Amino acid sequence: MSAILAGLVVLLIGDSHMVHEGGLIDLLPQSLTADGAKVYAYGACGTTPTDYLTPKTTDCGIASRVGTGPVQRAEGTGRPVWDARDLIAKTKPDLVIVVMGDTLGAYKMDALPRAWVWDQVTALTGELRAASLSCDWIGPPWGTNNPAFGKTQGRVTELSGYLAQIVGPCDYVDSTTFAAPDKWRTIDGQHLDAAGYKAWAVAITRAIEQRAAAPAAIAPVKPGLWDEPW
Repeated sequence: MSAILAGLVVLLIGDSHMVHEGGLIDLLPQSLTADGAKVYAYGACGTTPTDYLTPKTTDCGIASRVGTGPVQRAEGTGRPVWDARDLIAKTKPDLVIVVMGDTLGAYKMDALPRAWVWDQVTALTGELRAASLSCDWIGPPWGTNNPAFGKTQGRVTELSGYLAQIVGPCDYVDSTTFAAPDKWRTIDGQHLDAAGYKAWAVAITRAIEQRAAAPAAIAPVKPGLWDEPW
């Protein structure tokens, strides 16, 4: 067991990568728990950050897990998404990890809608900042470079670079640095296969350990830093 995360309460929230069987909800809580953390994990398919702040239902399932306990999955339509503020009040986390990138990519659109992405991200980071919570934002991994599907290497590069600029006060975890494009296979162009999710979970854990072991100095906020940067 690593002592870096020992005793920390971690709240983990995300999109479909945190719902599908064999995905991050099956792997990441177990990995973080092995480092001594107490993990509460919640995933809702197809969600964007504001879906965790306003009443919302998803038609493609939800999942939750406490520590290494069994994953509780509910498939089908009309599944309510958790309110992040309620989860924070309930779990009292020391660290919040947000797994949300692909649902912000607008892969079917010709251009990345930066204003919309900024609104989505800052709505959630504003809540985390107000609660004085440490947080990590996990960006999207590479997918299958298929223009017809919409998730291309170019869009992922643009999205990841933009998220890195706007997710503060969260630290950005750039998943594109973990593996070369096309190394991790997908089942549908976006969601990884079992080997890919296993590798991603290990890489995320290592990145979080490294940040926790050597936290970056917090720079003073410059005027206009939180203005819309598009």
